[in-house]
Amino acid sequence: MDHQRLLGAALFALVTLGTPIWIALNAPRWTTHASSSPPATLAETGLYADARTLTLADVLLEYAPQYPLWTDGARKRRWIALPPGSAIDASDADAWRFPIGTKLWKEFAFGRRVETRYMELGGDGRWSYATYAWQPDESSATLAPEGGVAAACESSRGALHDIPGRFDCLACHEASPSPVLGFSALQLSSERDPRAPHADARESGVTLDELVARGLVRNLPAELLDNAPRIAARSSVERAALGYLHGNCGGCHNSRGALAELGLDLAWSFEHGSRALATTLDTPAKLQGRGLARQRLVAGAPAESLLFQRLATRDPYLQMPALGTHLVDEQARELMAAWIAELGRRERNSLAHGAAGTRR
Repeated sequence: MDHQRLLGAALFALVTLGTPIWIALNAPRWTTHASSSPPATLAETGLYADARTLTLADVLLEYAPQYPLWTDGARKRRWIALPPGSAIDASDADAWRFPIGTKLWKEFAFGRRVETRYMELGGDGRWSYATYAWQPDESSATLAPEGGVAAACESSRGALHDIPGRFDCLACHEASPSPVLGFSALQLSSERDPRAPHADARESGVTLDELVARGLVRNLPAELLDNAPRIAARSSVERAALGYLHGNCGGCHNSRGALAELGLDLAWSFEHGSRALATTLDTPAKLQGRGLARQRLVAGAPAESLLFQRLATRDPYLQMPALGTHLVDEQARELMAAWIAELGRRERNSLAHGAAGTRR
């Protein structure tokens, strides 16, 4: 009787999902956990086929976003696993809908593995978040306390790294149209930005084209199938700067999330491209205080731009991003300074051409 039920399930998968019978018969058992009770150990999440040797499970897809989030120089690896026979619905290109049971992991290493963050879409349609702290000898990783772990290790430049608590995860992931950050059409585009800060050329991962070809991403708008997604910009510096803002700031500061009322949109979307300039250039800053710039962005003047000031400080009351970092991202600081200077040159050239035309 058990064999009959198994064969029936396989035939159902073949007819309804297009899943070959041999895959359905040999598919690993998929476990979905309740959002209120994450597994006690990383091994129980399904990341490893053999936790003793840290052999990764066969169902994983490794990926590397082209505009990664800066975390004080941490070396990161990322994986996603979809339930057998399922696919991501990309009909809303800016907010993919993931199938129930989707799991994602992100590993952080500072010389050694320190933490692995975990997301899972439960049967109730809610995402659950957990972080697993590694033992110093990397033998295993266990569920971190609800409030996280302060000063869990030293980062690459000697600052202390904190393992976030559950509510830290919620603050970032639940402020975006899609709680899944870094796994999107733009981030996985095959046309990668060569100037993107911290995008390691040695990193390998699945691309948007591969996901579509394998049927794991469906209903993607036709124009995105014909043209690899990329940020339209007037220079390579501007493209990288807008991409950095999207990857490091746009998760919270966007037009569709909880902070939309601020009128600060640093995300890039297929709907309207980038509004970073439209919502920052010559726009009064809402945050006021001694020594703070009065404008969000002033072309040609990084020091007079609040956007630059907050990126270039680690004052806990002023820094951006607000969480997850104790060190200034010097590569991004240089990029943003170059971009703001470029905006100033472009503005001066425009004024000069206008004056020349008037004289004629």
